[in-house]
This record gives sequence, structure tokens and C-alpha cells, in this order.
Amino acid sequence: MAAPSAPASCEDFAEFQELLRVMRTIDDRIVHELNTTIPTASFVGKVDPGQTCKELYESLMDAHTNRERIIKNCIAQTSSVVKTLKEEREKAQDDVALLKQLRKEQTKV
Repeated sequence: MAAPSAPASCEDFAEFQELLRVMRTIDDRIVHELNTTIPTASFVGKVDPGQTCKELYESLMDAHTNRERIIKNCIAQTSSVVKTLKEEREKAQDDVALLKQLRKEQTKV
């Protein structure tokens, strides 16, 4: 289960949620992954269970690291947008569209 190679876009929240859902596939299928990784009695001599478990562990850790990186990146991006919108809001107190955009971005964070 490799992570998607495309850079994460935080602008479309639904798209971001879908990306996270896809990246969680390995976690959601962990029982299946374990069942296919750990050899049955008839395959013990043909497969190195230590190596296959190590590969599964590394795959899980990579998936978790990638998800964490993408989430933190989106939080940073959205926080930056919120900061900019707050500064603009200070200058234009009566701009309703700006207030709506600010609230939308704050909700994302």
C-alpha cells in the first residue's frame, strides 16, 4: 500500500478527506494484511516471517508518517490563510464576503 504520490491539496476539503481515506486503507485492512503476511504452517519454510513482518511494519510506519506530514502541511497552509484573512479583516471590517471566507478557513483548521 503505497501513499499517493500527488501532492496534497488543502483547498478542497472533500478532496483532502478522500486522500486521507485512501491513505488509511492499509490500516483499515490490517487483519487481511496480517493474514497474508504471516505464513501458514505449509509455507513456513518458503517465507521468512520475520522479514515479511518487518516489511509490513515499515509499510505501516511509512503510511503513518506520510499521513502525518500531509495533515501538518495542510494545517500550516490553512493557518497561514487564516492569518492573512484576519489581517485583511482588520482593514475591512464591513466586508461580509471576507468574513465568510475567514470563517470557512477557520472551520477547516
